[in-house]
Amino acid sequence: MQDDIIEAQSKAVAQRVREELARRRLSRQWLADEARISISTLEKALAGRRSFTLGTVVRLEDALKMKLRDSEPATAPAAAAPSERTGLAPDDLGAYARPAVQWLEGRYLTLRPSLDEPGAIYAYITVINWDDEACHLRFAEASRLDAEFTQQGLVSFPYLSGHIYLVTNFHGQHRMIVLGRPTIQGTMNGVLTTLVVGTGSQLTPAASPICLTPWRGEGEPVLGIVRPGSACYDDYRTRVADIAAKRFALFPSAG
Repeated sequence: MQDDIIEAQSKAVAQRVREELARRRLSRQWLADEARISISTLEKALAGRRSFTLGTVVRLEDALKMKLRDSEPATAPAAAAPSERTGLAPDDLGAYARPAVQWLEGRYLTLRPSLDEPGAIYAYITVINWDDEACHLRFAEASRLDAEFTQQGLVSFPYLSGHIYLVTNFHGQHRMIVLGRPTIQGTMNGVLTTLVVGTGSQLTPAASPICLTPWRGEGEPVLGIVRPGSACYDDYRTRVADIAAKRFALFPSAG
């Protein structure tokens, strides 16, 4: 029974460990050594390729001096509960039907300014698909250099605003992307609000322009930190700059 609980909570445990390592600026090798487990076991569990065992979680809790388990298995929030009678997403997500949002499903090249390196563009993949069991859209990020900060969550599409919201909610800690309707090229432009590692272990609120463009080509686009001189840098930089220049989103000066 305990192993079943750990399996059900494994994703939440992995997220807590990744956040704690980032907050304290600790390495995964340090944690593996302190918990007396192999670095391979830790890496696979944090990447979601295997579930944590009860013994592993107990050792991680001892090493980090913190509780990683909930008393009960994690359950989906009420907003994500399926609507079996109507086939619609929950009202808190916009009460949309799959046929009305099916055009949103797919892989997107995601671009935003690097929050750590001025002048550079950060590129990764976002996948949006339909969750049959929960009856709503979900999103998940992939191919991020900082894999420990990879996000996944719910897609809200309310009729009133006509905007698309990609929302992560981890124990009340929110990260959100607000996107406008797609352009004729299919690009959705908007704003990312998140937290970044600041001075020491402090987390600092941050916002930046962000765009998602359907990726339908063969192979993979250039991902990671894209710097001046890269063959795709000017294209990526123009796409990001257009968000403010063409008023897809506003970034008023505080001065």
